[in-house]
Formats: sequence, C-alpha cells, structure tokens
Amino acid sequence: MKYPHLFEPLAIGSAVFRNRIFSSPQGYYNVARDNLPSLDEIAYYERKAQGGFASVAIGDCIVEDSTGTHYPFLIRMEDRGTLPGLAAIADGIRRHGAVASAELSHAGMYARFVKYPDGSVYGPDSEKNAAAQRDTAQGGNLYGPVYIENGKYGEVLEMPEEMILRIIEKFGQAAAWAKLCGFGMVTVHGGHGWLLSQFMSPHINTRKDRWGGSFENRCRLPLAVIESIRRHTGRDFPIEYRFSGSEASRFGYDIDYGVEFAKALDGKVDILHVSAGDHEDDHSIIVTHPSMFMEDGINVKYAAEIKKHVKTPVATVGALTDPEMMEEIIASGRADIVELGRQSLADPDLPKKARAGNDGDINKCMRCNTCLEHTGSIRSLRCATNPEIGFEREAKIPKPITGQKRVLVAGGGVAGMQAALTAAERGHEVTLCEKSDALGGVLRCERGVPFKRRLDEYLNRQAKKLEAAGVEVRLNTTVTPSLAAELAPDVLFAALGAAPIKPAIAGIDGKNVLEATYAYAHTEEIGRRVAVIGGGLVGIELTAYLRRLEHEITVIEAAEKLICDDAGMHLLAHGEELSQPEIFVLRGAKVLSIDGGGVEVETKDGKQKVAADTVIYAVGQTPKRDESFALYACAPEVYQIGDCVQPRRILAATQEAWNIARDI
Repeated sequence: MKYPHLFEPLAIGSAVFRNRIFSSPQGYYNVARDNLPSLDEIAYYERKAQGGFASVAIGDCIVEDSTGTHYPFLIRMEDRGTLPGLAAIADGIRRHGAVASAELSHAGMYARFVKYPDGSVYGPDSEKNAAAQRDTAQGGNLYGPVYIENGKYGEVLEMPEEMILRIIEKFGQAAAWAKLCGFGMVTVHGGHGWLLSQFMSPHINTRKDRWGGSFENRCRLPLAVIESIRRHTGRDFPIEYRFSGSEASRFGYDIDYGVEFAKALDGKVDILHVSAGDHEDDHSIIVTHPSMFMEDGINVKYAAEIKKHVKTPVATVGALTDPEMMEEIIASGRADIVELGRQSLADPDLPKKARAGNDGDINKCMRCNTCLEHTGSIRSLRCATNPEIGFEREAKIPKPITGQKRVLVAGGGVAGMQAALTAAERGHEVTLCEKSDALGGVLRCERGVPFKRRLDEYLNRQAKKLEAAGVEVRLNTTVTPSLAAELAPDVLFAALGAAPIKPAIAGIDGKNVLEATYAYAHTEEIGRRVAVIGGGLVGIELTAYLRRLEHEITVIEAAEKLICDDAGMHLLAHGEELSQPEIFVLRGAKVLSIDGGGVEVETKDGKQKVAADTVIYAVGQTPKRDESFALYACAPEVYQIGDCVQPRRILAATQEAWNIARDI
C-alpha cells in the first residue's frame, strides 16, 4: 500500500474508522421547507461516503434555535420533524462504510439573520417578518459571555446563568437526538468564534462569576457541554471537539493558549479537531479557510504543537489536497487524522483514488472559494472544477443514451474540454479541435503563477482524461463551416472563448503597454514599476503575482471600489494582497492617456501622473459570438457554451458543458 499510515483503521469508542481521512463539517444551506433536510442534502453527504471517507460530518446543526442560530435556514436539532431527514442522511453515510457525525453549534453573540439581495431581511429588525424572529420572549436579543454595547451585530447582553444551564442541556439533548437519528459521532463546534470559543476566550470572557475570569472558569462551559453529551449518549459514543488551535488574529489567542485549552480537554473527548481562526474576523477567516495565496497544510503546525501535549487523537484541517503530504503528517506524528473540507468537493473520491495509488487522477482543490461564495449567494454548494457538486442526485442516475452520436467540439478551453469529456463518457464519438497548439484556453497564460499551480494541474489532468477517453484532439485546427461539413457531426459545441477588450486610450499601442494575458506569459518584458488598468479579478491576481516578482504596482480602477471590496472569502484574500506596501490603489480614476513614462489619470482631486515602466490593461473580455454564430447551422444540434456566450468564471463553463453534454 502506498500510504499505510493514512489508511490504517482507527477504533474510538463504539466507532470504527476505516482510514484517517475525514470529511470535515460543512453546512448545507439548500434545505427543504421548514429547515428540514432535503433530498439534495442527503445525496451531497452520501457522495462523500461513497468516495471512501472514514467519517462524514454534517455542519451547523443548531442546538438551540431561540438564541443560537447564525442563519435562519440551518437544521434545528430541537425540531423533532427533522427525524426522517437526519435519519436518511445518517443512513446514506453509514451504509457506504463511513461514520456519520453531526456538528453541534451555537453562535452566541454572533447569532444573526440574513439580508437577502432584494433587500428583504429575515430577523429581529424586520417588522414584515416579525413572526419569524428567533424567540419573541427573548425579543430577538443577542447573548454572549459579557455585555457588549456595540457588538458586530448589535448590542450583546450578558448570558444569565439559567440560560447557560439550559444551553448545556440542549447540547446533550441534541447529541442524543443525533444518536437516535443514526449518527455514530457528534462534533462539538467550539471554535471559529462561536459560543463555546467566546466563553473560553481570555479576550472576551471577563465575567466575574464561575463562568468566566480565570482559565478554569472560562473552560467551565465547554467542559460542562462535554459532560452533558456524555450523560445523554453514554461513554462509548465518540465526541469530536473542534476548536481553533490559534485564533490567528490581532485580538485572538495564540497557540500557547490553544495548547492549554487542549490539555484541559485531553481525556474528556475522543478527538481533538484542531482548526484555526475566527469566522467573524476578516483577517482571520482566510486562515480558517486558507486562501490560494497560502501554502498547503498551512494550519498543520497548530495540530502538531498540540499533539506534543495530549494523549487524545488529534485531527488537523486546512488546505490539504495531496495524499503524500497527508501520509507524512500522520507518519511523522504531527496528527492522527486529516480532515478535508473544500477538497472533499473538488474530489469526493480522493480516499479511494489515494488507496489505489491513483494520485494523478485526484482533482485537487484550487482554493478559489467558489463553493463558499455560492453558499452565501444561492445557498447551494458548487465547485468550479467538479460539476457534479450540487447535482449529486442527477449524477447518481445516468440519463439514457438513445444512440451513439458524432460530436464536434470547437475550442479546447475549460468548457470545450469538459463537454468533450462528458460526451465521451456517455459513449459518443468525439472530436475536439483547438486553434492553438495547446489545450487549456486563455487560462494557460497563468501556468507559471505559484498560487495558480492547482489550476494548471487541473488543465493538464483534463487533457490527459481526453486522451484516456478516446477523444480525437486536433490542435492548430480552427472549426469553420467547411470543416464542420466535412466532419458531419450530429452535435456541435461552440466553445470559442472570448477576446480581451482593448480600451480606447491615447497611447494604448505604445511599446510599454501590454495586455494582461500576454503579460502573464511574458514577465521578462515587464519593468520594475507597473501600472495595472483594471481592478477586476484578472487585474488583481496579476498584481498579486507581480508583487511576488518584486515589482511595484499601481492599480487604476475607474469605479469607486474594486471587485475585492465586495463580500466573499476569495475576495477577502485578494484584499489582503492589495494591502501590501508594494501596491498602491487608485479608485475612481479615469485614464486619460499613456506614454513612455506612465499613465495620466484624473480623479476627484484632479489630474496626476502615475509613473510606470510598463502599463498593463485588464479591463474585461468580449465574447466571440460572431465566430460561434457562424457555426449555428453546422449540425442538427448546436450549443454555444463558455465564454463565447458571456465571459464568466470557471464554474459557469464546467457546469454548462457538463449539463448540456449529459443531455445528448
């Protein structure tokens, strides 16, 4: 076996884990009506168990709805109507050989409701939805360890002891409910800024009673919750305790305190799940969910330090994608278990592939955070490079094929490759033509970017899959109506991509002016001082790359805010990048002209000159619709997909290609 330590079984209490790879808790927000588990949710968690994970945890199970939920659409463990749905999730996980775990959570002072894109509000400050408030008896108040006049979501009241005691009991009851529903373990969420971490925080919990002040008192609530769960479930029912080894922020605790807390938990729980960061701190949350700019396994160091001081098995989590690294972590004794979050979406079959030694087939997470962004925008998980995510129920039952067809794909970018692969997997005869000398499309320009190496690996893997699937690939070949007539396809996919927009600016044709995709591939032509015109994703990521090459960059954006000024995990990480001293940002700046010395701009403060040796424009792309429309009559079935429809991100291309190709 290639990874003997990674696949060594582990027995804890009444549970047997078939390997050391766990799927970490992930909330699923696309629930059915009345916050009950949906069929899609059941299929989502079941898919991970099918892929070989030893344990699959469902996230964000709220133990007390009246004061503890951080979103109004999470599973409420007090609701006995959840029984059929939770039982179905547990059964779906268990029957494929994995241990089902339910993460028990209470948000404390960060309980809140949601303002939807249309402006409507679900929560205490909405008279329209007053009937849906958490608890009219509580008046929609927020409660935490201490009184805070201006908390992040409003005034926070000090939690009275009777409420503390009630919540302790609710944790135990929730665990018993999970066990009744068929779960083989519970994961107590004691990290990332939620209630239990608020009480054990030396910076927040300054209470003067037995629930705060001293270290012993700050630990009292977490330990009481554990004991409550033991009373309700028995001593053999495993408890995993999830907490931040370090809150990794200016105002949070460090690893030394994390070690002391772990020692207090040692022997009282069955697994110490060591995460990091705080969800409610913008600087810290990108440590909890490491960004693409961070190294693989960035948070393992916290688990490794804690493991030196405890006997309880330790789990680590965060930016883990490579089975070889996971094997080393366990073999070296830095942790006993590895937990995968976003990677479990990118490839739910990672455990099976790693056990078989098929590492090259693993689709590794790019940390683009498309998954997290979609939970916030449409309450449904998606993965940019795995189109099955969000459609697990459909993928389980292949659509019938009426007969083999000849399929021609015009364009070898992300959309074209996915369409060709899916069509070939369904048994069709597929030819893919790419006008350049390589597959991958415009994204190949980022081949040398360190924080985009997973993207390059993905494109390479897709290309290899085409060969394995028997797709005929013709490079340096443009699909024209005459070529299509010669090949006579039954189905034609036009995946022709988009072209960079060249802004109408005086001096844009100067020798010191480059287009962004060209600049990526020709960094040797870029001078030390750089002006990047455009504050969209392309411009910002190029800026982050050039900073690593020791350039000084000025980003010039016509709007008053950049794309990274919007909410979103991925964009928060980009905002951190732009805060570096080598980067200067001009917002609300109109570019007047370009010359050999740089760029003349106009802002609300007047005109100014941005000195630059090289000027790079990244102002968007225009779809190649004319070229795609020219092929509209070249087959009985013709589909336009990808950027030639509208320039979008990778997710749209893969989803469009996968779904349409499955209809053939």
